[in-house]
Amino acid sequence: MMQNRKSQIRFLLVLIAAVFGARFTLAQGPDRPWMNPALPPEARAELVLKQLTLDEKLALLHGNGMAHTPFWQMPLTHLANGGAGYTEGIEGLGIPPLFIADAAYGIRDSGANGRYSTAMPSPLGAASSWDPESACQYGELIGSELRAQGYDMTLGGGVNLTREPRNGRTFEYVGEDPLLAGTIVGNLMKCEQAQHVIGDIKHYAINDQETGRMILNAVISRRAMQESDLLAFHIGISIANPGAVMCSYNRINGDFGCENPYLLRDVLKKDWGFKGFVVSDWAGTHSIGKASAAGLDQEQPMADFFGPHLREAVDAGKVPLSEIDDHARRVLYAEFLSGIVDDPPQMSVVNVEKGLEAAQRVEEKSIVLLKNYQAVLPIQPSRIHTIAVIGGHADIGMVSGGGSSQVDPPGGNAIMPPGKGETHYQDQIWFPTSPLKALREKLPNTKISFDSGTNVQSAASLARNSDLAIVFACQWESEGMDLPGLSLPDNQNALIERVAAANPHTIVVLESGTAVTMPWLDKVSGVVEAWYAGSAGHRALANVLVGDVNPTGKLAITFPRSESDLPHPVIPALSAQDEGQAEDPIKAGTPISGYTVHYNEGAEVGYKWYEAEHKQPLFAFGFGLSYTSYAYSGLIVDSEAKTARFTVKNVGERAGIEIAEVYARLPQGSDESFKRLVGWKRITLSPGESQTVTVTIDPRVLQTFDEASDGWKLTPGEYEVLAGPSSDNTPLTAHLQVR
Repeated sequence: MMQNRKSQIRFLLVLIAAVFGARFTLAQGPDRPWMNPALPPEARAELVLKQLTLDEKLALLHGNGMAHTPFWQMPLTHLANGGAGYTEGIEGLGIPPLFIADAAYGIRDSGANGRYSTAMPSPLGAASSWDPESACQYGELIGSELRAQGYDMTLGGGVNLTREPRNGRTFEYVGEDPLLAGTIVGNLMKCEQAQHVIGDIKHYAINDQETGRMILNAVISRRAMQESDLLAFHIGISIANPGAVMCSYNRINGDFGCENPYLLRDVLKKDWGFKGFVVSDWAGTHSIGKASAAGLDQEQPMADFFGPHLREAVDAGKVPLSEIDDHARRVLYAEFLSGIVDDPPQMSVVNVEKGLEAAQRVEEKSIVLLKNYQAVLPIQPSRIHTIAVIGGHADIGMVSGGGSSQVDPPGGNAIMPPGKGETHYQDQIWFPTSPLKALREKLPNTKISFDSGTNVQSAASLARNSDLAIVFACQWESEGMDLPGLSLPDNQNALIERVAAANPHTIVVLESGTAVTMPWLDKVSGVVEAWYAGSAGHRALANVLVGDVNPTGKLAITFPRSESDLPHPVIPALSAQDEGQAEDPIKAGTPISGYTVHYNEGAEVGYKWYEAEHKQPLFAFGFGLSYTSYAYSGLIVDSEAKTARFTVKNVGERAGIEIAEVYARLPQGSDESFKRLVGWKRITLSPGESQTVTVTIDPRVLQTFDEASDGWKLTPGEYEVLAGPSSDNTPLTAHLQVR
């Protein structure tokens, strides 16, 4: 009780200091050597650790509830700053509490707290920019808004590979390739943590579907894990050096993610040398001794295992004090590493304009042009005098992703009446970002009419009497559920078919969180993937449609022709017993569920699966069109420097940015038949301009994992190196010799 009272007092002092523009810190002195910022975070953490009592150490290892949302009837705390969790600090030693916020693409629950947050485009959209600088801007913006709202730890940074595109959280992650995903999330979290908040990368690991996520046992070989999902995590962690890694709900080869010794202790902490702390997913802790020994450092959001029961286990000699010290040391290290001790957050006002500008810039790079028959885009006002905008609530706004990443739009849900637009965990939420209004602003002399699409005949009639028809199609996703399929819901396919039959100059704008099947593809002239576009998505989209911005995005996931082409055509159903367990995460700790998914595809994730199985996708990984064209020539590989050099020329009539991709195949005789992404480069080219490009081949993705020696090896031999605009279009080939 006394500790809570101290924390309340400190929190009030922080607020008072923010109001008066002061800074609340404890000064450095001979009795507080850990407050010396010149010391490395490891040394500062060790100095503090020596000062702590056992109870103070344990206070760092668990949460104290979360605000606003009842979480499986757990007690709540008013100290959480309205966020996802709160962990006490050590006030007398200058160690601040952790004020934790969900922030996958913006800060959650801002509306409930009377605040404003920018929604960035969904992480999958940001990954489709293939741009580390754009990812950095993304993280920097979220980090600055976290601090302005008084938070010092983020729960963003999802990097699970897209093994299952129907996963309800696909939009929160960054695609199917370990090099691309790790690079994007690493740069995002590096720049977010640079704003002096503790960074987080999640959900570690193989957390690839929501169906049965609390009880699922993902069965996969160690080699397959290492060469796919774990490689993405390793690359991301090596770039970002985050303070925290969040373990996942599911089991991996029998052990829950938050008590899995192979993942937490052996790989993350020993092999990768991770110095930060492992935080459980919310209610993802299932034991005391096993979880502690395996490497879980902090339980969230409560103290069901790592609170009084952990103290009892220490007193009884069941959990060694050395484990407690290691857990606490890691939490302290993360606080010093991130800068929240020396520069705690100051409550202030979010810079709305800065956020909108950042969201628009990222979305303009994220939009992917998938089809552009007879150059139907960009819209030419000299030829197009009337436009029919149909469906998708495009007159009001654009859809966003649900669950713990949901950002509250200003004014509430745009599709609800004023004053009744409250947002909830699994509501379908539209931001007040109307593409109709944005297009009317860009094309003031063009007659643009809207039809909701609810009456297919009415929509077709409007399309028939217009020069151009644009159908907005929405596919909503959320944490806590998987999609029944990749087909557009709510009769939208039939709407597109009828509109396209009425007007061959029909463009489909997709607002989706994952891949979409398109039975109408051959009947429309254009397809634009806008993803979940964020707080300025309407402006970015309008700029692309009218040609003020030349689209540069390329797919970070493969779009299959149908679900039958997936490694798992059907997501296994839960039994009645499993459903009961899955609804109660505390009971889910009892090992009685037999719900298992066998990832027999191994490392063949996404484009690797389609190539290995000789399946032609609808749109390949890395695919994306432009309003200009590019030609590739002259690939030369330097085997010593491990570089690929080639020429890219803009052979069109507009300036543009091409994403040149480089892949490699293992030597003949290896046991895999697919190519691997080994590097890429974004190139800006004027019309007619050529540029010689040098791409460094990342050696990490050339290696294979040997289970017998529990290590990586680079197979000697001749590697085929390929370069081109997408994974299924690599016209240039050369060879890399590895001796």
